[in-house]
Amino acid sequence: MDLRKLQNGSDIRGVAVEGIENEPVTLREEEVSLFASGFLTFIRKKTKKEDIRIAIGHDSRVSANALSNAVIEALKNDGAQVLDCGLSSTPSMFMATIFEDYQCDASIMLTASHLPFNRNGMKFFDREGGLNKSDIAELIEYAIAKDFTTYPNGSVKKAPLLETYSAYLVDLIRKEVNHSQHYETPLQGMHIIVDAGNGAGGFYVDQVLKPLGANTEGSQFLEPDGMFPNHIPNPEDKDAMHSICEAVKKHHADLGIIFDTDVDRSSAVDGEGKEISRNAIVALAAALACEKHPGTTIVTDSVTSDELHDFLENTLKVRHLRFKRGYKNVINEAVRLNNEGIDAQLAIETSGHAALKENYFLDDGAYLATKIIIKAAKMFQEGNTIASLIKDLKHPLEEKELRFRILCEDFQSYGDQVLAALKAYPKEHPEFHLAPVNHEGLRFSFDKEYGNGWCLLRKSLHDPILPLNVESNTEGGCKVIVKQLAQFLYQFDQLDLSVLDEYIK
Repeated sequence: MDLRKLQNGSDIRGVAVEGIENEPVTLREEEVSLFASGFLTFIRKKTKKEDIRIAIGHDSRVSANALSNAVIEALKNDGAQVLDCGLSSTPSMFMATIFEDYQCDASIMLTASHLPFNRNGMKFFDREGGLNKSDIAELIEYAIAKDFTTYPNGSVKKAPLLETYSAYLVDLIRKEVNHSQHYETPLQGMHIIVDAGNGAGGFYVDQVLKPLGANTEGSQFLEPDGMFPNHIPNPEDKDAMHSICEAVKKHHADLGIIFDTDVDRSSAVDGEGKEISRNAIVALAAALACEKHPGTTIVTDSVTSDELHDFLENTLKVRHLRFKRGYKNVINEAVRLNNEGIDAQLAIETSGHAALKENYFLDDGAYLATKIIIKAAKMFQEGNTIASLIKDLKHPLEEKELRFRILCEDFQSYGDQVLAALKAYPKEHPEFHLAPVNHEGLRFSFDKEYGNGWCLLRKSLHDPILPLNVESNTEGGCKVIVKQLAQFLYQFDQLDLSVLDEYIK
């Protein structure tokens, strides 16, 4: 197996167990052991230390225990001091480098986020945060060459990281809410439902909300189950969001929280059972961030709506910067802005990846949920609700995403060719209004007679795909916009446009 093919941007991803036709296993104990040893070499070279303390955790996937054990054994044999954290969240693994009781030099999380049960992967952290794409490429080269720095006296110790992390969140909520009558249980009287999707996020109910006095009746799918029998653990998934919305309405809860598998993403549901996800979760997170930091810059991914842009800049009075998709891309851009003296407090994707400057720019779904709950608790005391913070956010009437597969082998170059041609297209088609700034792909707006909305065509981060996102404020407007773009796309014979044909027929 070519280990380079398992790199997925700033992560490792592969098929870890059989069970889906035409998806052979590519990520076994052998591969994760090599990656782990390569990472240890990377950390030793970077820190110039021999004695490395490293935390290992995993989510609820069916392959988690086998792969985690292999990683732990490889690191111990290479002389690392290993903390076996067992079931964990991805953000808590980074916090193992922060907490005084842990003081780890690095950590590894075994997860493949919301992908199907047969997948797994690895996320890597050092004390500066998650590794970047170039770092992953470097550790892979060490793994391929088996360039490992090995020292004696490795060890393994169990560590209750989720308990420590939960106590940290509990303490944060108590301090921030600062309830005058019941400081220890500031969520008394509040009914909060959690949907963990059978991932790793079930801890948030028993270890965070209940000790704070919240009623959590109706919380669902808290038990770790790597087959994900109820719905995809993904706040972007329509079935998942529908499930938590219905649970909030059924149990007359004040608030709902939904996590993805490894808890680095979250979204919410208001007391009326209306979802706060995608553009709305960006709006809510921004509203919280700008309370202490008025006029800050909010960095988002490229597919955010015009309505969200208007809400951020004209209602919240913050600066909105659309950047590239990919949680590390938006985070790195926010870090870059701060380094240049431009205050950027929040980097967030519509997927629910939210990273706050106050929290090490760590994309942490439980931390975002905690910030929401803190504000909700304060507003609850005033007889108000969290939904009022984004009451002025408008939503497009229609939205659609189509994904066009690139058929040729050199898909990156072909995608560039399509986008280059599209950039010149408005010269003869003035109904296409090119956005003045495009950090990723090309975004066009259209007047009322041409669809009354916008579209964005871009390259997928890693796959041979051109995704097309479309929004409109006119009934049938998305189809009008897509039909106009179809006339351009039909000239490219290496694009599979079957989904386009099906949509506009």
